[in-house]
Amino acid sequence: MFVLIDKVLNTINQYNMFEKNDKVIVAVSGGPDSVCLLHLLYTLKGDFNLTLYAAHVNHCLRGEEADKDEEYVEEFCRKLGIECFVKRVDIKKLSKERGLSSESTGREARYEFFEELYKKLRADKIALAHNFNDKAETVLMRIIRGTGMEGLSGIKAVRSNIFVRPLINIKRESIEKYCRDNKLEPRIDKTNLENIYTRNKVRLELIPYIEKNFNSDIINSLNRLADTMALDNDYLEATCKEKYRNYCEKKGGKVIIYKEAFKEHEAVLSRLLRFAIREVKGNLYNIEKVHIYDLINLQKSGTGKKITLPGDLVGFNNYENIELSIAEVNKVYKEKKEYTIQIEEKNYIEALNLEVQLRLLNKDEKPDFKEKTYIKYFDFDKIKGRITLRTRKNGDRFIPLGMKGSKKLKDLFMDLKIPQEERDYIPLICFGDDIAWIVGYRISESYKVNSDTKNILEITVRKGNSNERPY
Repeated sequence: MFVLIDKVLNTINQYNMFEKNDKVIVAVSGGPDSVCLLHLLYTLKGDFNLTLYAAHVNHCLRGEEADKDEEYVEEFCRKLGIECFVKRVDIKKLSKERGLSSESTGREARYEFFEELYKKLRADKIALAHNFNDKAETVLMRIIRGTGMEGLSGIKAVRSNIFVRPLINIKRESIEKYCRDNKLEPRIDKTNLENIYTRNKVRLELIPYIEKNFNSDIINSLNRLADTMALDNDYLEATCKEKYRNYCEKKGGKVIIYKEAFKEHEAVLSRLLRFAIREVKGNLYNIEKVHIYDLINLQKSGTGKKITLPGDLVGFNNYENIELSIAEVNKVYKEKKEYTIQIEEKNYIEALNLEVQLRLLNKDEKPDFKEKTYIKYFDFDKIKGRITLRTRKNGDRFIPLGMKGSKKLKDLFMDLKIPQEERDYIPLICFGDDIAWIVGYRISESYKVNSDTKNILEITVRKGNSNERPY
């Protein structure tokens, strides 16, 4: 028992899983792995002065058995003096609603609950009970399905500096022995003994077959492979993150991958594209190698071309630069709403996440006409009607600074080489029916400040609130 405790403590220290006084949520199903984990952390909590909480999800798939699991976890936590949080989720119903397998839906439901508690409790870590065997099984499953270097790295000991796995170096048989030695009497999910899920088939059939016929030490071999791949992958990831900062830029809800990135080796380029997708989507769910090649081919296809990828992700070729965004990210702009702007106020338009500030300059205050893209000055006495913010409409015309006649807004956008995909999203400041400022581009000749101007209106546009950078 003490050997196992020492090994877990070494793993915790090796990966810096906990800091002093951490609040830790422990995922507890009631099975041997999670019960062992909670008991071990309870034993070790004094080493780090940890505050422990338990989280249990009842999937409502196994009727009375699932309810008994829930009761067991609550009683186990009561004996240890650990606060327990329970959530019941009808996984069968939810899986139909989401169009996923019950296995995938269960996983999503668990993580959603863990993250909900993480925010509610202001926790520092979420501890999961994946073990040495789980890691090997995961690697083998990914080999069967097809994977890259990151997939071959297996289950990470620490993810996002939140999810930690203290049992990742402990074999399943050692965990089961610990439970017996400490008379913990964990619950046994009988479905884990049935070949109804891929992981069960790998665990119960494939690995024993390989052990018998090819390699009796396959669990250790798969974990050595995972550790080697993780080491190499970490180096490549760190290298590519530096290149990502050079080649990619986030603007609003989209990421731009500049054309120079596509001259890099494919091993680097593919990672850059994955970084960009994760930046926009928040994850890489359902993104496969074919989608990475789709983006590479898009870059070669000519400006104006676009493709749609899983998760409403849109790739757009803008003069050989690739822009990634979510299809709905700018939906509010397309609604063609008009927002009235008040003077001497900070006008925050929540739907567009824009702040527009208008103020009249004092008589002794001189405007700073140095090039400031998102701060402009106008002759206040020429303004008639409401001051509004909107996006373009059919038939819009504009008199650019320095010109006498008006020009179709559509033609001006073409002259400025503004991509067609962006034109519906450019904010316009209007005085009455006139466009006074195409934000980020041009102001109108009609409202320019000159030597006869008596009252000057300053307009500032920012993305977000006043604590953020200009638009």
